[in-house]
Amino acid sequence: MEGHEEAVLGGGCFWCLEAVFQELAGVRSTEPGYAGGTAPSPTYDQVCTGETGHAEVIRVRFDPRAITYAELLRVFFVVHDPTTRDRQGADVGTQYRSIIFCRGDAQRETATGVASEVEAEGLYPGPLVTEIVKLEEFWPAESYHSDYFRRHADQPYCRIVIGPKVARFRERFRGSLRGSK
Repeated sequence: MEGHEEAVLGGGCFWCLEAVFQELAGVRSTEPGYAGGTAPSPTYDQVCTGETGHAEVIRVRFDPRAITYAELLRVFFVVHDPTTRDRQGADVGTQYRSIIFCRGDAQRETATGVASEVEAEGLYPGPLVTEIVKLEEFWPAESYHSDYFRRHADQPYCRIVIGPKVARFRERFRGSLRGSK
């Protein structure tokens, strides 16, 4: 896609992150996947074991004229708990770690700066444990993971975990949602 940038972020279940980022103005597309491990072409079943080293991630393609990388990261830091190592709620394992995969020095500098801002704001009682690393490879997840929340909103995990997260996001970022500008 011409005129876009990409962010690759892990903050727990990729279904949760995708549900949030799909609603942001300026986001052109989202894609669940895996990154940060050693297994080539990993599958969901392999990643779920925690033995591949991969994190569940979301690749966000966005228009930097409509939303900046820093703005995306500010949303990222609010919609998951960046202070819990290798877990988000009941989801436990390295595949659920808080991680930002950077494409180059500019993204690394921005990510480090936004993380410092979040820590200085005191949004969380503990220190951030979010890893900020270079993106080596993004592996797309199986197609059934795409648009998961939209397609399965009535499933218990979606109702109990994702739905409330999306509702809190909508309330906090009301002015940044698609159609709000």
